[in-house]
Amino acid sequence: MRFGKEFASQMVPEWQEKYMDYHFLKSLLKEILLFKQSSRSPAAGPTGLTRKMTLHRAFSGLISIPRHGTNPISPSPDLENQSISVNSVNRDGSHRYETTFLMSSDNGGEYELVYFRRLDDEFNKVYKFYRDKVQEVLKEAEVLNRQMDALIAFRIKVDNPPLSGFDRTVEMTRLASDIATSTAELHISVPAEARASRRAADLMEIIVETGEISHGLSEESNEDDSDEKPSEKSKNNAKQTAKYEKLETPRSTMNMKKARPAPLDVLNRVRINNTLETPRSTIKTVLKVPLQTELKFNRENLKKVEDQLKLAFIEFHQKLRLLKNYCFLNTMAFSKIMKKYDKITSRSASKSYMEMVDNSYLGSSDEVTKLLERVEVTFIKHFSNANRTKGMNVLRPKAKRERHRISFSTGFFAGCTFALFIALVMIIRAHGVLDGDKSEGQKQYMDNLFPLYSLFGFLVLHMIMYGINIFYWRRYRVNYSFIFGFKQGTELGYREVFLVSFGIAMLSLLTVIGNLDLETNPKTQNYNGFTETFPLILVILLIVLLFMPFNFLYRSSRFFFLTCLFHGIAAPLYKVTLPDFLLADQFTSQVQALRSLEFYICYYGWGDIEHRRNKCSSYDVYNAFFFIVAVIPYMSRLLQCLRRMFEEKDAMQGWNGLKYFITIVAVCMRTGLILDSTNLGWKITSWIFSVAAAVVGTYWDLVYDWGLLNRNSKNRWLRDKLLVPDKKIYFIAIALNILLRFAWMQTVLGVGFTLHTQTWLTIVACLEIIRRGIWNFFRLENEHLNNVGKYRAFKSVPLPFNYYEEEDNDE
Repeated sequence: MRFGKEFASQMVPEWQEKYMDYHFLKSLLKEILLFKQSSRSPAAGPTGLTRKMTLHRAFSGLISIPRHGTNPISPSPDLENQSISVNSVNRDGSHRYETTFLMSSDNGGEYELVYFRRLDDEFNKVYKFYRDKVQEVLKEAEVLNRQMDALIAFRIKVDNPPLSGFDRTVEMTRLASDIATSTAELHISVPAEARASRRAADLMEIIVETGEISHGLSEESNEDDSDEKPSEKSKNNAKQTAKYEKLETPRSTMNMKKARPAPLDVLNRVRINNTLETPRSTIKTVLKVPLQTELKFNRENLKKVEDQLKLAFIEFHQKLRLLKNYCFLNTMAFSKIMKKYDKITSRSASKSYMEMVDNSYLGSSDEVTKLLERVEVTFIKHFSNANRTKGMNVLRPKAKRERHRISFSTGFFAGCTFALFIALVMIIRAHGVLDGDKSEGQKQYMDNLFPLYSLFGFLVLHMIMYGINIFYWRRYRVNYSFIFGFKQGTELGYREVFLVSFGIAMLSLLTVIGNLDLETNPKTQNYNGFTETFPLILVILLIVLLFMPFNFLYRSSRFFFLTCLFHGIAAPLYKVTLPDFLLADQFTSQVQALRSLEFYICYYGWGDIEHRRNKCSSYDVYNAFFFIVAVIPYMSRLLQCLRRMFEEKDAMQGWNGLKYFITIVAVCMRTGLILDSTNLGWKITSWIFSVAAAVVGTYWDLVYDWGLLNRNSKNRWLRDKLLVPDKKIYFIAIALNILLRFAWMQTVLGVGFTLHTQTWLTIVACLEIIRRGIWNFFRLENEHLNNVGKYRAFKSVPLPFNYYEEEDNDE
């Protein structure tokens, strides 16, 4: 792979604009090359003469020998042919590097002068961005240092028993166990007798010191706390801390200089951050009930603090790795482009320029490397039980490999699905099942079983659209895993999504064909209750697989989905994140699927499955839930918008909530029209609110969700930044969004041609799912570009402790 492609593939997508523009500089070098080729004098004689003449030139030798009469100590070629001079200057209060081209009078020198000006601009851009990011991580490192001080002090408080209950025997046993464990981890090749004597000596030394500590503690317990001086308290705290460090430090560290004990008084300046949001905490916040922030020294709180700080270290380590890679890639890019320049111009400028790069902050600073090493050492010691292999596997997880069995299984299931679908179409055409008007048996099938099986079609179509989206997000380098907040290494690729979707499709088609096989005779005696339960068995199987706690079948993705689903159901009680409201948006396109689930409950709960009959539409409860089920997704989005409006003080969320409110009214009107198609009032109100909802929704999709229809953009009616090179794709997507937004109009008009009503409802629902799939791609593309504009490449991890400084009341 050429360097340009490798360079582009390893860029952090959100920092793409801050990398060296390698392709543009390469294009400038091509202009220099073309000028030199066009200005080069034509060679004398026929083609091939130049090559022939070179074969008859004098052999210059393997070692340069000065000619007779010349000075043997001549200037080096580098000094003779010096073509650039790079200097560090301060302009307008900012430090930058400028290159002076010394050969501008040469033929074509103006082209090279332009090249070096742009080269300086690119280097100063990279240099400034890297320096600013390093300053950011150094500030974050200071914050993490203070968090670690509080954590260690918290551990001491939790691990140390109360003074009155101090048991020397227990401590002796624990010390002996710790020493044995730490010695076994060292794997030092020392004879057994020497190891035993050394272990005994270390044990004796610590026992003596522990006896001194316990003696001090016993004396302290006999004294009155009110009479004890502050200096004595600090000494006793220091002794406790030293004992804890002795317990927690490996044996190799014991032989070194004693580490400074963690000050316990740091706990007097910290409070616990309530980062875990629950419905209870949200209600308390609304009611202005003070939250519990006092430190409670118990194992449960210690575990929570350690988990939060562990996540913070993992994210910080990832940031340092990407920053180090940013420095390396750009340094390599400058080296490559300068070598190309030397090759084209036959100069020796790369050495001088790269000396400047190496001596600059970009090439000489080692803060990131040192900080990276310290983070790894700290993480391994405090969060991995001194197990380096385990700690590094967490900090540097291996990239997911594309497994052949997944590709094979996906292809196998897709082939089976395609074959079964063809067989299903032939069976349907042979018996005219979708017409629903030829016989009573076919009408019963369309009214009862078709809504049950259409549920699987909705799910599979939505998952296929999601897999297609992932494929194109990866192709155009949309960082979807970061935007969704997936745990690193657990995000599903398009192959995995296709594997699951085609697996569900194959199972559902098998049940459909198995059931349709009994439809050769429309009379009801050819089927029984067991065959009618095929759809129910498959639904129960999928639900069990979704909630299954075992670690297979993509457990992390299933739990992530369930978490976002629960947040959507309890919308106003949780802080709204992008995955939560995106999932709620997906369910607004699955109203027909939710109604199918309602029909499952009614049909198998109160229907006559043996005779394939139901009276669901005659139940008032069913009709009421027919409204409620359709409104739930839109209501969830409305509540999410309201929470964001009050929490973020964003008026646009209020307008977005109004859009969903209009849609709720339109859905209710259309639902009433479905239940009573002869009512003129339902039809008029359905028309009014449905048109209003479609117009508002379309405008919001195109302008706010996609960021398009900007007439002042450099890409007229689009955005300034586009990921898809072909602009026609955007205009086609706009037209499809408008067209599919109004596809439901046929349900209001009552146009069904010769197909059954359930067939038309299913077709319209599928068109809405396709529209949502198209919407997903451009919605995430817009979100990705917003993150790029703000250079947000990392998620913010809440820290467990909140520092505060006490007021000095002594003055």
